Amino acid sequence: MTASPATDAAASLIADLIGHGVRDLVLSPGARSQALALAAVHAANQGHLRLHVRIDERVAGFTALGLSRETGVPTAVLCTSGTAVANLLPATMEAFHSGVPLLLLTADRPPELRGVGANQATTQPGMFASWVREQIDAPVPGDGDWSGLAARAVAVAMGADAAHGLPGVSGPVHLNLPSREPLSGDLPVVDIAAGEAPRAVAADALVLERGPRTVVIAGADAGPDAEEVAHAGSWPLIAEIVSGARFGRQVVHGYRALLSDDALGGRIERAVVLGHPTLSREVARLLSRADVEVIAVRRGGEALDLNGRTRPAASVAVATGPADREWLGAWLTASAAHAVDLSERAPDQGGLTSSDPSARRDAVKAELAAVRRPLDRELLADAVWRATWPHDRLVFGSSRLVRVADSVLGGKKVPVHANRGLAGIDGTIATATGIALASQAGGAPGVTRVLLGDLAFLHDVGALLLPPDEDEPRIQVIVGNDGGGTIFDGLEVAGTAARADLDRAFYTPHAVRLEQLALAYGWEYQRVTTRTALDQALTTPAGGRQLIEVPLAR
Repeated sequence: MTASPATDAAASLIADLIGHGVRDLVLSPGARSQALALAAVHAANQGHLRLHVRIDERVAGFTALGLSRETGVPTAVLCTSGTAVANLLPATMEAFHSGVPLLLLTADRPPELRGVGANQATTQPGMFASWVREQIDAPVPGDGDWSGLAARAVAVAMGADAAHGLPGVSGPVHLNLPSREPLSGDLPVVDIAAGEAPRAVAADALVLERGPRTVVIAGADAGPDAEEVAHAGSWPLIAEIVSGARFGRQVVHGYRALLSDDALGGRIERAVVLGHPTLSREVARLLSRADVEVIAVRRGGEALDLNGRTRPAASVAVATGPADREWLGAWLTASAAHAVDLSERAPDQGGLTSSDPSARRDAVKAELAAVRRPLDRELLADAVWRATWPHDRLVFGSSRLVRVADSVLGGKKVPVHANRGLAGIDGTIATATGIALASQAGGAPGVTRVLLGDLAFLHDVGALLLPPDEDEPRIQVIVGNDGGGTIFDGLEVAGTAARADLDRAFYTPHAVRLEQLALAYGWEYQRVTTRTALDQALTTPAGGRQLIEVPLAR
């Protein structure tokens, strides 16, 4: 082999990315990206980079999104030119709206081959214009160099570049990387030293005075900060199940009903929002009220402003002073009445050991009924929640099940993820795989559990394919299978359209055999129909990838 400008530039760029904190790169193979791919493989072989190969760019994008969600630093996703690039759009949009750092490395033809009908060439610069913090169409190696691109891209993706992007807010950055042949050559010797990604400079916190009757709203990705604000202010905490903030003494159960109660929800004067709330119309109505002061801590690409007068903040703190115990007490009293307990009753020990045959028979029948109790959506969500602990990760798909979980699950400090930036059905399994790989890196314990419906599962079935030579994550994909999209039961169309039309255009019923898919992709499969069997499946030690199917009534 001989030297190649493309290879030299690629090796330097990969080394610079590692030097600025990138630890993971997701690669989809292709000819135009071969120099970058080989440089990434070389860095991975030296132990400087964790490399993940996916044949499907859409899956690759969401895998990178999951890795970045868990690590908090940019993951690079690399693909060839043409339609491959377009397949990164769904994950890029989600990263933008969720405020997740991501680096899109897209190989391209040189400028002279654009717009002339060259093979596999299209207009790549600007393809993600509305959904990236910055886009850079790099020079062709030999005409210019790629030095400085990594530092700038990582800083912008982290919200740490005051001159570019959106300071203080993370998001995706697009590096379009054209090159001329020869695309491969001898890899140059490049020093690689791991560095740290820059962090955004913390802005002064907005200090919240204690006077107004306040609630704290925790939407997706709010994290523990929301609980800390609620605790500091002695304010009720309305925490969506996807927030990662549903724990602590101030958590409100049955918040939908209480927000609709004039005695509580009707008296709210101020709402402090962290994360992106998306799961209830009641919260949306509250944040749309002109008589409520709304303060929203900025995270994603769009500022929250449903009432046209919402005040943005980089962070918030609570002023000193006496707490409004009457306000908090009223919420917590009402909350206690709305708490849901789905646990089984303790066995009737007296009946089981009674000398009265009738009493003993009734006690045995009650125990058998409990063991054989069929699963419904509420019990399914409860079982997954109870099996998951702080060293685990829980991922919710955009299915009917996440709304059920939001309605019935209690408080517990569990790391939760969900793609709620746009609340799309896309990429749930791929995102969860990235989360599992990141959270389990270096031998860390824990299982990543994914709770989703059958259509969300089928939408991302390609993510089940993992290379045999890569680390296998510990992941349980739990599919509530009701044979179609029953989430549409809650929409207006369910009360107006004919049943046959609903089936064809919305419910999209299917008869897919999930067991055969699991077998084809090399996953362990279980089908469970009772709570006892599900508890055992979730908690029995098992390595690798598990698909657990739970049939549900339509």
